[in-house]
Amino acid sequence: MKALIAGAGRLGTQIAQVLAAARNDVTLVDIDDDRIAELEGRVPARLMAGDACDPAFLERAGALTADLVIATTGHDEDNLVTSLLAKRHFAVPKVVARVNDTENTWLFDQRWGVDTAVPAATPLISLIEEATGATDTVALLRLSKAGVDAIETVITPQSRAAGHTLTGIALPAGTVVATVVRDGRPTVPAPEMRLRPGDELLVVSHAATEQEIRAAFQ
Repeated sequence: MKALIAGAGRLGTQIAQVLAAARNDVTLVDIDDDRIAELEGRVPARLMAGDACDPAFLERAGALTADLVIATTGHDEDNLVTSLLAKRHFAVPKVVARVNDTENTWLFDQRWGVDTAVPAATPLISLIEEATGATDTVALLRLSKAGVDAIETVITPQSRAAGHTLTGIALPAGTVVATVVRDGRPTVPAPEMRLRPGDELLVVSHAATEQEIRAAFQ
């Protein structure tokens, strides 16, 4: 599947990581040049800086051949325009848009090209399942039917987990390391995998807090 994600904030970045880990062809775009530069080498997706509300840019980003467009910016007006262009101009089969302000929910329908409107508080796993229409693409990450949090953490030379295998790290209950991105390539980690500085982990949990998870690694 070819997925185009507009908005490289935390949500858009996490979606890109999960979809790429499931061997999808992912492009992540953002209007902020610095944000895209910051993500270079950290996200296993094609990265592009530009305005997703611009049809010419969307075409360069691959909208003509995209199977899925997800608009995840923090601005509802941008998400609506991106959705409308994706559906009406590029005939993208599946368009998902994030709703930041609940008062705007009524706008996010097929008149604006939105197939699925997702409230900002929707858990990552549920959002991806809504977007892909196939739960098997995220079966690895599914710990429960609701309330699953996805948290990123990066191993540094100072991290307590550096040099240790996953089996040697005491994780909070209900927590699993779903993906390790190493040298720009996501892998499903084996228990004996030894963590290195620069490794970026996507950890999912239905019980632990972000602080508890980061404390286990950092």
